[in-house]
Amino acid sequence: MTVNIKALHFDIAERLTDFINKKAERLARHYPDLATFEVTLKVIKPETAMNKEATLAVTMPGSYEMVSNKVADTFEEAVDTCILAIERQLEKKKSQKGKSLNEE
Repeated sequence: MTVNIKALHFDIAERLTDFINKKAERLARHYPDLATFEVTLKVIKPETAMNKEATLAVTMPGSYEMVSNKVADTFEEAVDTCILAIERQLEKKKSQKGKSLNEE
């Protein structure tokens, strides 16, 4: 799986990069078919409490791209909620795939 992290208009801390890579590895263990894991981080202006935005896009071969976009107090919190949303999408896709196989 390829992991791409983009920080728009700011320098990303190594700690945050490590956090995202760790989360990507965990997701890849549960869903080994994932091809790409792309995170885009952005600080929303004006600077208020909820001003950290994370967009997560994952792709699987032969499938569509799944995207989640969340805003939170910290980038870690935003990435965590994005991953939870993507996991729900992956589970839904997995259950739909299982139903179509059983119907045939």
